[in-house]
Amino acid sequence: MSDIIKHECGIALIHLKKPLSYYQNKYGTALYGINKMYLMMEKQHNRGQDGAGFASIKFDMPPGTRYISRVRSNDAQPIQTIFRKINKRIRQATKEDAELLSDAERLKRTVPFVGELLLGHVRYGTFGKNSLESVHPFLRQNNWMHRNLIVAGNFNLTNVNELFDNLVTLGQHPKEKADTITIMEKLGHFLDDSVSKLYKKLKGEGFDKHGTSPEIANSLNIGKILRKASKNWDGGYVIGGMLGHGDSFVFRDPAGIRPAFYYQDDEIVVVASERPAIQTVFNVPIDAVKEVNPGNAIIIKKS
Repeated sequence: MSDIIKHECGIALIHLKKPLSYYQNKYGTALYGINKMYLMMEKQHNRGQDGAGFASIKFDMPPGTRYISRVRSNDAQPIQTIFRKINKRIRQATKEDAELLSDAERLKRTVPFVGELLLGHVRYGTFGKNSLESVHPFLRQNNWMHRNLIVAGNFNLTNVNELFDNLVTLGQHPKEKADTITIMEKLGHFLDDSVSKLYKKLKGEGFDKHGTSPEIANSLNIGKILRKASKNWDGGYVIGGMLGHGDSFVFRDPAGIRPAFYYQDDEIVVVASERPAIQTVFNVPIDAVKEVNPGNAIIIKKS
């Protein structure tokens, strides 16, 4: 490995286990997840000040309604910039409807970013220019809900050329030779492959086209996808991802070069690059925050 490996970039993932109305009733706001994500990113801003990004997924939204939102910034104070934009959308909506903030489900349907699954990232640039296009999270879109992939990470792969060539061998045409693109497209390839195989199997079992979607979401083997995608990765990484239907994951390199920690209770699952961020934001003791073991993944099903 030719590059000096340092602990650069920071991620935070929050999965809310309860409906937004639960947090409205207990904590006085349906914006509980967004507020916690802001604090998680601020607590880790030392890990990267070249850019910041945030993405959210809303659970159980009907077809024809937007359920994925993303905002990124490479301004001088990127965290403040993205949350100003989020709060502006909330203020605009509540100005038109003063009762919106007290109605969690209607707020979720009306306002972008208000969802149950959240992914945040602070960037320390190690590859490419400091442009907005280089800021995480990255989004791989598809009209099939479970083929939508959102990825953010703290990584520096040392064999990018080899991985790029592997994608070309698979028949892909990557738009650039960056480690983020190669990671996302490799994950996306095996996600697509798994969805296709499940679809074919379910059709053979008599499911109609519409009926296959929830079955595919329930049956996706995220661990198998991660094992296949990362088989030839060389370097340090912690990568967080979300699928459009609500599953999510964070996985860590086998050598444990990049750090990752998690906490869960009956209300939330949270994963971050730094243990103290989780401790202070959620006010939990140090022994309640566990380390993600090297070569392991936290896999969180929507359910």
